Amino acid sequence: MKTTGADRIERAAALELLINGDLLALGKSAGEIRRQLHPDNMVTFVVDRNVNYTNICESKCSFCAFYRTKDAADAYILDSEKIYEKIAELVAQDGTQLLMQGGLNPDLKIDFFEELFREIKKRFPTVQNHSLSPAEVTCIAANSGLTLDETLLRLKNAGLDSIPGGGAEILVDEVRSSISPKKIGWKQWGEVMLKAARLGMPTTATMMFGSSEKPEDIVEHLFRVREIQDMGGSFTAFIPWTYQPGNTELGGTTATGVDYLKVLALSRIVLDNILNIQASWVTQGAKMASVALCFGANDLGGTMLEENVVAAAGCSFCMSQQEMITLIHGAGFRAAQRTTTYSIIREFPV
Repeated sequence: MKTTGADRIERAAALELLINGDLLALGKSAGEIRRQLHPDNMVTFVVDRNVNYTNICESKCSFCAFYRTKDAADAYILDSEKIYEKIAELVAQDGTQLLMQGGLNPDLKIDFFEELFREIKKRFPTVQNHSLSPAEVTCIAANSGLTLDETLLRLKNAGLDSIPGGGAEILVDEVRSSISPKKIGWKQWGEVMLKAARLGMPTTATMMFGSSEKPEDIVEHLFRVREIQDMGGSFTAFIPWTYQPGNTELGGTTATGVDYLKVLALSRIVLDNILNIQASWVTQGAKMASVALCFGANDLGGTMLEENVVAAAGCSFCMSQQEMITLIHGAGFRAAQRTTTYSIIREFPV
């Protein structure tokens, strides 16, 4: 699907669009690209659940309201049986995707995840284990005295199916050193994703914007994602979402709806080698997610039976599966449930 040569937008033109581009013109351009890539007029979603297995994190990112220190009164590591109980609830609602993510906990080594993932695969063979961010994989490797290659292979063999793109924030180290100085740099993030791709594992890419970055940093992030994909990445989707300042050390304000739509549209224009763009209803709410479908997005992500990280910052939009279907139909699109890798499970007639 990638365009080549002179047809590909480059950094200077993308920055001009972001800073000075007309919102509606950007949306129109992104919408046209979306129609070319997805002429079936379909918007998809996955039935999933976030299971945050621990909130203990040594990274202590200033933008995060979820993490706790090990000695905090409400610090936790979920018991395995509690995790299985949560997954069983997901399966009971015809869910197909498990998103396990947690803090960078120095006490959790590879054995913990291997045992857990093997049992999940045994008990719930129909569920796609779409878990752990590149920062978590790197942390597990360091905690266990293993290389990234060894860690990824062992996790895959234990039942990890694909890797979400969490922890990307902005893929510019000057920004990362300001808001998350203890987290891996952008090159390490990309390294994990490329190694996962070489093992045949699907991945996704994300961007959290609106914290402290400049427009140039947003553009650089998009192009670094595109270049990682060019190098052999396996990104099935890109998900931009806005920083939520509530209850965080960093504070500040969140990006506006106009900012969100411009970045979303620019993502669709720049990322010509990634097929799917997700609208972030979790941070934007249903009304903005509906508008996003006309600004390049073709997917609404997951129904998220549970979400704790963004909710910790005071942002707690909820949407049932039926509400999501109604939203899609109301925006003039066909609605379908998909798998993690974008195979259609079923379509919902109007």
